[in-house]
Amino acid sequence: MLIEPTIQGAEEVVRHAVLWLKLLVEVIGAVVIGMGLLAVIGSWVRSIRARSKDVFSETRLTLARYLALALELQLGADILSTAVSPSWDQIGKLAAIAVIRTALNYFLLRELHAESLASN
Repeated sequence: MLIEPTIQGAEEVVRHAVLWLKLLVEVIGAVVIGMGLLAVIGSWVRSIRARSKDVFSETRLTLARYLALALELQLGADILSTAVSPSWDQIGKLAAIAVIRTALNYFLLRELHAESLASN
């Protein structure tokens, strides 16, 4: 009897810690997107000042790098959320989100690779 409340208390502490970690990972993902936006604006302004012919491609690649990282962080946050209180509904949603984000990330990284090869 004495062990059961202790285990429940420990589970609750772990659940709260994971939810805080999930929130932190989501915030970091949002910050990465914000930093990407600032980097894109800086890249765009520098390209215009230098009268670069390939302003759009450089700017897109800069944003793509930040978005790829942010997608990974957001997927990690979703995994943390499901790890704490898995229900079949949440697992199904996570699977759909994971497939969509993985596909987006795959095509984004493929495009980044193709653009970097083209620029060399």
